[in-house]
Amino acid sequence: MQHKRKSIIINEINYWKKNRLLPEQYCDYLLALYTEGNQPKEDRKVVNGKMLKSVNLLFLLLIPMSVFLLYFTELSIILQTAFAILFIFLGATLFFYFSKKEIILHIPIITSTLIYLFFSVEIVTVYFPNQSLPLYMNLISNCLIWVLLGWKWRLIYLRISGFLGIAAIVVSIFI
Repeated sequence: MQHKRKSIIINEINYWKKNRLLPEQYCDYLLALYTEGNQPKEDRKVVNGKMLKSVNLLFLLLIPMSVFLLYFTELSIILQTAFAILFIFLGATLFFYFSKKEIILHIPIITSTLIYLFFSVEIVTVYFPNQSLPLYMNLISNCLIWVLLGWKWRLIYLRISGFLGIAAIVVSIFI
């Protein structure tokens, strides 16, 4: 087979593998077949496992820290807002940074959505005390955001938690 045709086929198989158009085992087999076993090593950057564990641990610690700052301190609502926005922004930034490297960190996503839930519930209870309709609307909008994020990024746990949350809210309204 001509070298040019072979390189085109190899590039196409690498594209399929990268975009998951075929299972990885099939792509590896085809690459081994067309490169005659002389496939070059991938140039992916290896992310240190210790760094990922420390990032996940950091975000797991942000949940109790944000609950403490929101519910157990007498900080002004402006300062609480600043902390909540900082934590949510940190989680979103880290998620997008690692998703560019084709690594999905689930802990920052979960942490950011929970911090957003805590913060939005705190805001609703401060500005609409003893009113259940704004709280229900807020909780349903949070659950819809989870469903949309789960659908966009193909994360089944966000979709399931969003649907279960909506179902629990609807049941609690009518009971």
